[in-house]
Amino acid sequence: MYYLERAPASPLNRCVRMLCYARAPQGAYRRERVLPTGNTQVILNLARDFIVDCAEDENDGRLSPSLIVGARSVYEVVDTSDMADLAGVVFEPGGLAPFVSDSADRFSNRFVALGDVWGSAAAALRDRLRELPTPRAKLRGLEDFLLEKFMGRLSRNRVVDFALSRLDPAPAISTVKELARSTGWSERRFSQVFREQVGFPPKVWFRIQRFQRAVRRLHAGAEIRWAELALDCGYYDQSHFANEFRAFSGIDATSYAARRSRWPSHVAAD
Repeated sequence: MYYLERAPASPLNRCVRMLCYARAPQGAYRRERVLPTGNTQVILNLARDFIVDCAEDENDGRLSPSLIVGARSVYEVVDTSDMADLAGVVFEPGGLAPFVSDSADRFSNRFVALGDVWGSAAAALRDRLRELPTPRAKLRGLEDFLLEKFMGRLSRNRVVDFALSRLDPAPAISTVKELARSTGWSERRFSQVFREQVGFPPKVWFRIQRFQRAVRRLHAGAEIRWAELALDCGYYDQSHFANEFRAFSGIDATSYAARRSRWPSHVAAD
């Protein structure tokens, strides 16, 4: 497998966390379970004219070859054959707004054809990336496209940025009411704007980030003391951690630890 990441230059890095490319013609297994991170992505299949829509009954469908994958609060299952030649954009939390006309929560837990959002530019981008000779060239081409098309719109909501900095997955988290008060907004207004910019209400966002903190600890592969891990990641106790982990991932933490792969948020689904 070949994998490459590129950190975008300023000012694109205000809103885009990374550009990535994967080439894996033959995966170790057919399907992967992708755990929720709270981040929205764009993915472009450069190998074929569709992306597999994995169904639980094995009767897979077909999606557009270029998609906006909204921020997720539950796991999804993907077909690893889509990684034969794949380029992507991972947005920063609260960074989607400059690239779309709808609010971020309209994309949450959904796949949306990129052409429905960017029009003919989506197909033109994919065609251009397919013509470029190397993975590095493809990522440079992707970055150039984003800068050319969206340069004048790369701003962020300062109140949401402040809230994101405070919603760190630690046991001493402020309540949403306290956080709203510190912004000068009502709790209702604050929660609405946060959801529209980030994709989820503040409480859901915090839960996803707390879950991700536990995932990273498990992926590191160190000796695991479950009660200690639960408390360190901000859970009330081991039972609370176990229930939340299964709610987000569909598997228990022990199964995750046994099946972890190269990336923290990917585990074998077969």
